This record gives sequence, structure tokens and C-alpha cells, in this order.
Amino acid sequence: MPSSRSSSQVDVEKLPAEAYVQKAALDDPDAEFGGHEARQQLERKLVRKVDVRMSILTVIYILNYIDRNNAGAARARGLETDLKLHDQQFPTLLSILYVGYIFMQIPSNMLLNYIGKPSLYLPAAMMIWGTISILTGITTNFVGALLTRFFLGFVEAAFLPGALFLLSKWYKRSELGTRTAVLYCGNIISNAFGALIASGILDGMDGKLGRAAWRWLFYIEGSLTVFVAICAVFILPDFPTTTRWLTDEERRLALKRMQEDAGVGDEGETETGGLVHGLWLAIKDWKVWWMSLAMGSQVIALSFNAYFPTLTATLGFNPTVTLLLCAPPFVFTAIMAFVVSRRVLVLLSLHSDAMGERFYHITVPIFIGVIGFVIAICTMNTGARYFSLFLMAQSYAGFTVLYTWVSNSFPRPPSKRAVAVALVNAFSQLGNIAGSYVWPKEWGPTYRNSYAICISCAGCMIIMCYIFKLHLAHLNREMEREEAEKGIEEKGFRYLL
Repeated sequence: MPSSRSSSQVDVEKLPAEAYVQKAALDDPDAEFGGHEARQQLERKLVRKVDVRMSILTVIYILNYIDRNNAGAARARGLETDLKLHDQQFPTLLSILYVGYIFMQIPSNMLLNYIGKPSLYLPAAMMIWGTISILTGITTNFVGALLTRFFLGFVEAAFLPGALFLLSKWYKRSELGTRTAVLYCGNIISNAFGALIASGILDGMDGKLGRAAWRWLFYIEGSLTVFVAICAVFILPDFPTTTRWLTDEERRLALKRMQEDAGVGDEGETETGGLVHGLWLAIKDWKVWWMSLAMGSQVIALSFNAYFPTLTATLGFNPTVTLLLCAPPFVFTAIMAFVVSRRVLVLLSLHSDAMGERFYHITVPIFIGVIGFVIAICTMNTGARYFSLFLMAQSYAGFTVLYTWVSNSFPRPPSKRAVAVALVNAFSQLGNIAGSYVWPKEWGPTYRNSYAICISCAGCMIIMCYIFKLHLAHLNREMEREEAEKGIEEKGFRYLL
């Protein structure tokens, strides 16, 4: 007796189990996660889990900048005298750090991408730079300090490009701006509380065990760095493909999120030539060099950061009060980031993500910083000049979004992104080398020439970013035209402007 079932039904029943999965995936792309609602719930859980672990990056960044900038605070309490520094030797101590910093960033990120274990790689680098910071406290002359500062930058180079690359491996473009802003808040907080910590150590540790207060500054802050590095080994995530504490379902979702965000997979489909191929792709992309120059120009405009104790000293207070006065402008910026107007700094990047816009979120805060430079040029009034420092400090909000724009603009393959992020950050550090010489003592106490250089560099950065925006808009129009010619209705990848 013939079967009452249709031939199509019989064929379907004979299909292997894998075919059912494929058919379900075509009907519902979230079927492997239990449907759309189940996928949404799992995704929220995954992002929260990653957010909690990624928060350690902000703490690391705080210590990264404290160890880098504590020489400015030590200068106010005898470092120059004890090491017998003269002429341009102190600016050289500041600038030499960025020589090692520049050389190491690209190979460091290439190695990080190859190893795939940032939970070990980044803390190991942190332990080494913390130890080098401690050794700075035992130096007795210019050459010894110069060597420790060089190797400090050499090892510190692993952190920021590595952290940015790690974030880009976990978060979609719509999420990356906010996370980069939170990371960069570590920079702001380090300027605020680094000065407070330094004032406490320098005021209370002078002469302890026969050591000068500035030496204790390096001992204590370096030791704190080593301790946090040990903790970070057990907290930091690795990449989605190498992180052990993910379930299989969470791992698949983490990879699929990145695939959906860029239209292609983060691995496999886009990774064909390995590390050297990624290096070559980044080097031959003129956009990488353009953004390197733009960011380098802005880094010079932000060079006041390393000389903040020197600038507050022009207000006429004693060394302890001078260090304490360094904190409020950056405390204000941090409060603006987290509290006022729904955490302005984070909101800038969050709103930038929501609007698909970067340019104005970068340039408006930097323009406000330029107003601060102009005020400082025009008056020696104590209140006005101190107010100008607040305006300068908040310009870091725009710089945060600039970092995000770089990560967004070089999405695939991962080997290229790793090199591009490192190359832009490394090349831009030439601005820190130049900026170390922008604030000579003979230009004080007004520092009008220094502020004029900062204004020029900030203006150059704004113009370069505008040209970059126009080019990305052109690329977006070309992609739209190609999709229209091929009859593709679903919108693909687009650069954020």
C-alpha cells in the first residue's frame, strides 16, 4: 500500500541531522542559540561577563600613566638636583621613554595576535615595567635615569595598542566607542589621582630610611604596579577563540557577533597571509599613515600633560599645594565622564556610536581645549589661568573618540588591525618626543610660545580629520554603488564618519 506522505516529506525525514541544523539556520539565524530572544539574553550575559573582566584594563592604564608621568612630580622635589641634571637633560628623560615606546608597539601587537593570550602577555609586560619603575628610584646620575626611562617605554609599549586590539576582538563597532572611552578614563584618572598620590608620598616619605622622597615615589608606585599585574593574570580575558572560561555556546556567539558586525568572520575568511601579510597591508594603506600624523599632531597639543606640575607652579603656590592643584582639572574631567550629563565622556562615544558619527565628537572637545590655550596666552591672572587648565584637560574626551575611530576604520583582517592600531599609536608618539621640548623653562612663566604651538597642532589635527571623514564618505558611497549594481538589498559594512 503506497504511503500517504508526500515524496518531499520522505526526503526531509531522510536528511541527516546536520541538514536540519542548516535548514533551521536559514529560517532563523539565531536558531543555534534557541531563537532570537534566547540569543539576546545570552548576548547580554556574555557582554556583562566580558565587561567585568575588561574593567581591569582601566586600572592598568591608570598605573601605566602614573609610572610614565611620575618624573614630572619627582622633578618638583629634588630629582633634578640629586641627579645633577642641567640644560635639556630633563626633557630628554621625558622624551627617551617614547623612543622605546615607538619601536616596540608594532612587533608587540603582532606577537600578541600570534600568541592569542593577552591574559599572560599584558600582565607580564606590566610586571617588567613596574620593576623598571622601582629601579628608577635607585639611579644616581643622568645616564642611569636615561636607561631606565628608555626601557620603561620599551616595555610599556605593549599595553595601550594591545588593550585596544583586545577590545576590538570582543566588541562590535556600536559598543567599542563606549569601552574605549572607559579605558581611556584611566588616563584621566591617572592624572588626577597620580598627583594626589605623589603629593602624599613626597610630603610624608622624605628622609625615610635615608632616601629622598622622590625615590620613594618610584618605589611605591612601581610596587603597586607589580601587585596589580599579578592580579590581572587571573582576571583578563584572552581572545574569543582562546578564552577558557567561555562555554561553547558563548564562544560561538562571541565569534558570530564579530562576523555580523563586519560582514565577514574575524578569523578564517579574512586571515590569509599571517603576521607579515598583515604588516604589509597596514604599511601600504595611506589611511594608516594619515591618521598617525593626525594623532601625532594632537599628542603635541596635549603635551601640557607631562608638564602639568610645572604649569600649576606658575600660579605661585608651594610644591605640595602645586601638586594638589594638578588634581582638580582632571578630577573635573573624570566627573564629567562618569556623572555630569550622564557621564559626558562616555556619552560622547556612546552617542557617537548611536549616530554612526565620529568627527564632531572628536573636534568639539579639542576646540574647547584650544579656547583654554588662548586664555592662558592672554592673561597671567591666577583664576583665569587655572580655569584654562580645566578646559585643556577636558580635550581628552575628543582624543578618546579619535582612538575609537582608528579601531573602527581598519576592521579586517585581524593581523592588519593589530598592526594598524599599533602603528598609529606608535607613530603618534613622535608627538610626545617633540612635545617634551615644547615647554622650556626660558619660555615660562607665561609659556605663550608653548601654547601657540599647541593651538597650531590642534588645528592641524582637526583639518586632517575632516579630510579623512570626506574620504571615508567617498568609500561608503562606492560600497553603496557596488551593492546596487549587484542587486544586494541588505546593507553591508560602512565606515563610521
